[in-house]
Amino acid sequence: MTDRILAGARPRLLLIGANGQVGWELRRTLACLGDVVAASLEGEYGPVIDLLDAGALTRLVRETKPDAIINAAAYTAVDKAETDRETARRINADAVGEMGGLAAELGVPVIHYSTDFVYSGTIGRAYTEDDTPDPINVYGETKLGGERALLESGAKALIFRTSWVYGARGANFLLTMRRLFQERDELRVVDDQIGSPTWSRMLAEITAQVLYRVIRGDLDLDEVGGLYNLTGAGEVSWYGFARAILEASGSASKLLPIPSSEYQAPAKRPMFSVLSNRRFEETFGLATPDWRVSLAQCLEELT
Repeated sequence: MTDRILAGARPRLLLIGANGQVGWELRRTLACLGDVVAASLEGEYGPVIDLLDAGALTRLVRETKPDAIINAAAYTAVDKAETDRETARRINADAVGEMGGLAAELGVPVIHYSTDFVYSGTIGRAYTEDDTPDPINVYGETKLGGERALLESGAKALIFRTSWVYGARGANFLLTMRRLFQERDELRVVDDQIGSPTWSRMLAEITAQVLYRVIRGDLDLDEVGGLYNLTGAGEVSWYGFARAILEASGSASKLLPIPSSEYQAPAKRPMFSVLSNRRFEETFGLATPDWRVSLAQCLEELT
């Protein structure tokens, strides 16, 4: 705990990437824990932060003097990253390392999000945190670089590896499918890539529960800090995910399953990137709901 919290003041929580899918949800769920400084590139909800500006992060952290840092910012354009490597590396890796160094100086915790794309998807079973990462695209490489930079920074950190994130806003598979169901009579969706859809609100709510215990001093990050998988429970293909969205929407569109070989993209994708949440569940006593449950709850809000 910082001196301010020990003195009874509300914690000051620096949220970076406040206008993204997860960041938008975090801005709400974290509000009950303390005063949220919601920074983003657009400055829509608070300070402007451009992670491509090497000095901007240092200035923001030293001005706000946060009691915790939550980083929901990322370069997530998987295909574009193949030709925009330096930008992806700066945002996903270099800036995360700087964040860790600043947090270590202040003695405050950092929560950061990573991805299933740090794996190649060839192992044939759910990945655990002990499996060796082997990314097959630039996005995965840069996110892995961010993990390592944060863990090596000396900061007290929690890194949550997640996957297939969707929500009620932003650019994501759920919203894209809902739009396409209105525009097209037939859609072809990949059926041989398997993963775990993860609702952005669920991520934000679980983050808030864990951070609350950290701020109270109930969790010692010297003991439980580090890397954890955190996704929706269960597994499904992109086609299966699309089918569930279609059935809930009542659309008359026709879905056709196709192999990845028929969907050409600049960046390779893991074929099986399901992550095991067991370590997270055993450490924090929290279990994520099945992806179908979360999808139904998200769709309730959208409709």
